[in-house]
Amino acid sequence: MILAIVGPTGVGKTKLSVELAKYYNGIIINADAVQIFKSLDIGSAKVREEEKCGIPHLLFDIKNPDEDYTVKDYQTDARKIVEEYKGKNIIFCGGTGLYLSAALMDYRFYEDEDTNTYDDLTNDELYGKVLAKYPDTKIDKNNRVRLIRALNKKNMPVVDPKMLYENVIIIGLTTQRDKLYDIINKRVDDMFDKGLLDEVKSLYAKYPTSRVLKSAIGYKEVIGYLNCEYSLEEAKELIKKNSRHYAKRQYTWFNNKMNVTWFNVNYDNFDETINDVKNYIDKVV
Repeated sequence: MILAIVGPTGVGKTKLSVELAKYYNGIIINADAVQIFKSLDIGSAKVREEEKCGIPHLLFDIKNPDEDYTVKDYQTDARKIVEEYKGKNIIFCGGTGLYLSAALMDYRFYEDEDTNTYDDLTNDELYGKVLAKYPDTKIDKNNRVRLIRALNKKNMPVVDPKMLYENVIIIGLTTQRDKLYDIINKRVDDMFDKGLLDEVKSLYAKYPTSRVLKSAIGYKEVIGYLNCEYSLEEAKELIKKNSRHYAKRQYTWFNNKMNVTWFNVNYDNFDETINDVKNYIDKVV
C-alpha cells in the first residue's frame, strides 16, 4: 500500500504520517521540496529526530543548500525507493504536489531543446520570455536555472493522471481557512522563537548563492531583512503572508490534480482525526 498525506502547510501532516507509519509498519518518504536540503530545519518545519519514533524517514537531508535538485531528480529517487521497499507500506508526506505527481503518476519529461544559456538577458527579461511562453508559470523570477530550463524545453512535462502503482490512497488534511491562517501565523512566530533568524544567518553566510535559500518561504524573506531591504517585523509579516498564499496554491493543486479524500482536523483531539483516517484506510484496503 502507498499512502500520500497531503494538505496545506502547518495542517498536521507530519504527526499523522508518523502515527500511520507506526500503525501500518511503514516507512515515510519526504514530499517537501525544501526538506530535501540539509540544515534547512526550522524554516521548513522539518521533522525532528525525537518525532520520528524510530520510523525510517527517507529523502530528507540528502542535498547541501548549494546543490541543485530537480523534480526529475525527485521522481528518480522516489521511484527507486518505492521499488526497493516493494511489499512494504510506504507513506509519502509533504505539501509539494508537483513532487507527488512526478513520483506516483505517469509524469514524463521532455529533453532540452537546446543549450542556450541566455547570458545576455537579465532575470527580469528571462521571466518575461517565460511568461510569454507559459502564461500560468509558477517559476520564481529569481530562479534563473529554472527560467532557462523552461525556455529551452519543447513543452512542459506531460502528466497522465493515471497512477503508476496499485493501492495508492491520497489523504488530505484540512481545516477552516481562518483556523489554518491562525496556525500559520503562530507557526511563524514559533519559528523565530526557535532560532530561525540565526539559522538563516548561518546558512546565508555559508551559501550566499544558494537558490533554495533565495526562493524558499521563510528563508528568502529573512535574507531580505539581512540585506536591509526591510525590518525584521516586516520580514515576519511577509513570511506569514507568503505562507498563507502558498496554502491557497496547495489547495488548488491537490483539488485539481489529485484524487484526495479530505479529513477535517480535530485539533482539540488529534487522535480522533488519526482514528478516522485509519478507519477509512482499513475499509478501502
